Amino acid sequence: MLENPQRYTVTAALIYANGPIHIGHLAGCYLPADIYVRYLQGTGRDVAFISGTDEHGVPITIKAKKEGITPQQVVDKYYTQIKDSFEQFGISFDIYSRTSNKVHHETSQQFFTTLYDKGYFDEEVTEQYFDEVANQFLADRYIVGTCPVCANPNAYGDQCERCGTALSPNELIQPHSTLSGSQPVKRQTKNWNLPLDKLQPQIEAYVNSHTEWKTNVFGQCQSWLKEGLRPRAMTRDLDWGISVPLPDAEGKVLYVWFDAPIGYISMTKEWAEQQGRDWELYWKDDKTKLVHFIGKDNIVFHCIIFPAMLMAEGSLILADNVPANEFMNLEGDKISTSRNWAVWLHEYLEELPGKEDVLRYVLTANAPETKDSEFTWKDFQTRNNSELVGIFGNFVNRAVVLTEKFNDGLVPGTCTPDDETQLALDQALKDELAQYPDRIGQAIEQYRFREALTLLMDVARLGNKYFAETEPWKVVKTNPQRAHTILNHALQVAANLAILCEPFLPFTAQKLHDQLGLTTKLDWTNAGRTDLLVEGHQLAPATLLFAKLDDDFIQIQIDKLNKTKEMNNAENMGAPAAAAETTNGTPEALEEAALKTVAPIKDTITYDDFAKLDIRIGTITEAERVPKSDKLLKLRVDDGLGGRQILSGIAKHFTPEELIGKQVTFLANLAPRKMMGHESQGMILMAEDADGALAMLPPSKPVWNGGGVS
Repeated sequence: MLENPQRYTVTAALIYANGPIHIGHLAGCYLPADIYVRYLQGTGRDVAFISGTDEHGVPITIKAKKEGITPQQVVDKYYTQIKDSFEQFGISFDIYSRTSNKVHHETSQQFFTTLYDKGYFDEEVTEQYFDEVANQFLADRYIVGTCPVCANPNAYGDQCERCGTALSPNELIQPHSTLSGSQPVKRQTKNWNLPLDKLQPQIEAYVNSHTEWKTNVFGQCQSWLKEGLRPRAMTRDLDWGISVPLPDAEGKVLYVWFDAPIGYISMTKEWAEQQGRDWELYWKDDKTKLVHFIGKDNIVFHCIIFPAMLMAEGSLILADNVPANEFMNLEGDKISTSRNWAVWLHEYLEELPGKEDVLRYVLTANAPETKDSEFTWKDFQTRNNSELVGIFGNFVNRAVVLTEKFNDGLVPGTCTPDDETQLALDQALKDELAQYPDRIGQAIEQYRFREALTLLMDVARLGNKYFAETEPWKVVKTNPQRAHTILNHALQVAANLAILCEPFLPFTAQKLHDQLGLTTKLDWTNAGRTDLLVEGHQLAPATLLFAKLDDDFIQIQIDKLNKTKEMNNAENMGAPAAAAETTNGTPEALEEAALKTVAPIKDTITYDDFAKLDIRIGTITEAERVPKSDKLLKLRVDDGLGGRQILSGIAKHFTPEELIGKQVTFLANLAPRKMMGHESQGMILMAEDADGALAMLPPSKPVWNGGGVS
């Protein structure tokens, strides 16, 4: 951990420019990054806040093919939409750029050339699938075939979305190209690998020097290292991306996860040139603290692969921390872009104008910092009405309204009370208020944003408690001077709230500055003081910071999601997309709705065929992730016969912790199969919804372990 850094480079994950932003993205990395940066800037720190869109890779080309436009048209469309949404939501990037820019292409090619000249790349000739009709090599996602594990006929070349098994194209049965539908052939091709195995000692030393990292980050890194790193190709045979800068590399581009993190560097260069600064100070000075904000699905790239690239390059700093959040769910289900099961930021901003801070508050209060969390519209309403309106807004409004009523809106003066009880109340308020800036700041600097937000609300609670104890509306009748002193102290608390809420609620912070008549913005260095508003200072007329949300308003949003669910259910039942009449879906979701049908019934079997299947009930006693796989969980199942090990591709649907003690249905007599170096002795049976999300099939009541299913 870097002590006393001179400056900060803070990055937020580069998102694919193939779709809009939703609340899961915000809660995962962008909102916590913004809170962190706003706090640092408020304390006077030198910060470069960098992000942008990732505009290369297969997802872009798939989107382009689906929409019948060029990849460039895809990225142009979504870059603008994403950038505008972030700006309206108050995400305070110093630069939000894109990897299609010339400076990024040049920086990435220069980076590759540096590693190549140093002899870091290993050339390897392999056989890969080639589409002779489309005349191109096929990325894994352009190959579809039958899954060798569950017989899903539409498994991709990198994974089966039905059973979750990680695959390679070579494992698919009867593979075919999604471009032409033809059966691909094998052709030799040369690519350049980064030998992560040779760099493992340095990467291990780096990771092990950061035991302060979040448990999910440090633990995932250790799993990869324990399994042993392997060489990884840094080039691909594609026609969309950054050309490999070698004479014998025609038709090859840089692997998207090679060029994407270099985007942080190229975008810093852009920003520095615009500002007349030296970009190297933010990437080459060991007094600079580099922090990557990401979602948990990007941990390996930011903690192992990108650091390995930086180590090989030799002149650039490594990340001091990589605070990765877990995932946010929506109304009891996983957020899904393909099913349109999401709260889209651009739609929220259109439908709920002026409520940016309400969403910022709710997402921070429910942030998935240590485990997956949940967003519901009822909770959104409750937090708005009970906390923002009832606690924060209520305190500020009372302080301003009472000042208008009892002192014509002018900040009253103070006097030292003779009564010891009153003196103790005033001093307790000042003493406690003085502690909050450091407490909130420490929580933010340790990436505990939920805790920091709770502490912020405690400042408002402190003000309400002081009002309840002092009752200035009563005191003014007998001791106006004392009532004025109480109001002065309350207004000082409100001024502190204007400072302390800015990282979390920037629009509210500005409203509060305006409400208090402050023409100069207060920053964190002023927080904790009780002399921020001088006697005689004129307040602006009282206005409400927040407004209550009624049930009808919230029901509109719930109904919108219910329509989406009905549409998805109709898809799953094989209905044509009459549900596509809804105007709530994204174009791509509606298009998919029109195309999806229920899978046809497989070939008829006899009872004797079924009788060969030994399906039983067991209890999961142990569960852990399989190193180097983001799909597989290794389970120990009590089958009543001493137990067995089963590998299941359900890691994206369940955490190991939530499975312990669960009864499951499993196929007991499936031939053992090795996956990722581990033997699986059976198969867990699951149900699949319209988006491929899985649900367990437990018995309706507890059954003895080993009990059969008939």
